[in-house]
Amino acid sequence: MGTVPSALKHCLSYQHLLKEQLWIGEPTAPPHPGQESQASGLPEYVKIVEVGPRDGLQNEKVIVPTDTKIELINRLSKTGLPAIEVTSFVSSKWVPQVSKRLYSMGCYEISLGDTIGVGTPGSMKRMLEAVMKEIPLSALAVHCHDTYGQALANILTAIQMGVAVVDSSVAGLGGCPYAKGATGNVATEDVIYMLNGLGINTGVNLYTVMEAGNFICTALNKKTNSKVAQASFNTGAVK
Repeated sequence: MGTVPSALKHCLSYQHLLKEQLWIGEPTAPPHPGQESQASGLPEYVKIVEVGPRDGLQNEKVIVPTDTKIELINRLSKTGLPAIEVTSFVSSKWVPQVSKRLYSMGCYEISLGDTIGVGTPGSMKRMLEAVMKEIPLSALAVHCHDTYGQALANILTAIQMGVAVVDSSVAGLGGCPYAKGATGNVATEDVIYMLNGLGINTGVNLYTVMEAGNFICTALNKKTNSKVAQASFNTGAVK
């Protein structure tokens, strides 16, 4: 076949890097949430809160069988995810004031949600600046939907400002029952892929998250919303 062109060699090497370093990854013991990397100023560790079984499935038009939900949770529990939500309650929309009240009541973590996905990095920055005047940064998390394709950019802005807890949903499942046209939560697979690429530890194995996403999408007879999963399955990267 002759010699392999150098450009192709670099391409193959890059694909190997993606497979071995970015999307498979081996979970490692996390440092304390919020601890910053000396080199980049970004957190060394970001805690991923998986909301798929709760926020992801609540928007499905058909009732998902309990056995399917349990199997999804069991699969997600084997990925290294440190927190998996299974239920929740709705709170007020007044973000800075309610955040301060919840924190004063003893809530150790306040998740700031853009549940209709209209936020941008600029509005994310302004919101965090306002909330940070009321409560410590270490008590904040972000919860982004991807209706306008801004979720990853918004999350990147948040972690650049020091936020070290991110909500996400396997396969990008979810939506907002109160906002017509709002699409799902940011996909857990895509968040982990981005964080891996930044050298930020999550302790989560992306390969097993994608397998869990494939399971629930097959059960729901729908296509994954994760760009990483779409690319990996379409190119045969996941075997």
